[in-house]
Amino acid sequence: MLRFALLRILSAIPTLLLVIVLAFLMVHAAPGGPFDDERVLPPENARNIAAAYHLDESLPRQFGRYLSGLIRGDLGPSYHYRDHSVAELIGAALPLSLRLGLLSITLALLVGIAAGVFAAVNNNTATDRLVTGLAMIGISIPVFVVAPLLVLVFAVQLGWLPASWSGGDAGWRLLLPVVALALPQIAYVTRLTRTGMIDALSSDFVRTARAQGLGLLSIVRFHALKPALLPVVSYLGPAIAAVVTGAVIVETIFGIPGLGQLFVRGALNRDYTLVLGIVVFCAAVIILLNLLVDLLYGFLDPRIRQP
Repeated sequence: MLRFALLRILSAIPTLLLVIVLAFLMVHAAPGGPFDDERVLPPENARNIAAAYHLDESLPRQFGRYLSGLIRGDLGPSYHYRDHSVAELIGAALPLSLRLGLLSITLALLVGIAAGVFAAVNNNTATDRLVTGLAMIGISIPVFVVAPLLVLVFAVQLGWLPASWSGGDAGWRLLLPVVALALPQIAYVTRLTRTGMIDALSSDFVRTARAQGLGLLSIVRFHALKPALLPVVSYLGPAIAAVVTGAVIVETIFGIPGLGQLFVRGALNRDYTLVLGIVVFCAAVIILLNLLVDLLYGFLDPRIRQP
């Protein structure tokens, strides 16, 4: 198991480096600069600002300087938010994004696994077809459509919930964003759980358990659930990536001052270091969580471990 973990860690390093290189090149390929929205400065002052932030250096030298800072854990200063480092801005926005993501993933797993098991137990019935149809609808409708629809129905027409996050600590203010972010993942988890549970219920060890007189609830709980969840565990990595990318849209629509909204502001302000810092941070988190998913999958299914 230790060698399996080390191999996964070593394989993650080139992936993270490739993300850093591509993000750096794309950010610097965008038209304009981080100080274009300032008043017209005298040429000497403009040169001094560029020298202070090392923007007058060649692109390879800027990348080497940035990579050197990353190795030391320094994400650099923000070009737009003066007197603030990128690490400070990410640290201030992270708690809300983390809360939103964890609640969304938890809701998706709880509802998706329950719905998938329920559909598999009632396979080829009207209930199964209803659950499968709803899951297909959830997969087909993107987050940027779901979120405004939820606002229109529950905030504008019914008036049950606020249309945006207003800075309060009440959990119900995050209800619509959490549901909007979780709905597509609920659909995916439902379909994966249903397929895994159908396969598990048709396996030989389940038939043996039925022959021994065990009830359906005991079979599902103690025998079929663990192998049925293997596809769900393997999907957790892409699910987390989808939640991170979807959070950019959801936080912007609902006005949540998290990493997603900070990323959008950084892109609009051409804040190179802020955009790069958020991309690198999110990529590192996704790679780490994918590593944990691989380890969990290896624990549940020892056959995939490296010898």
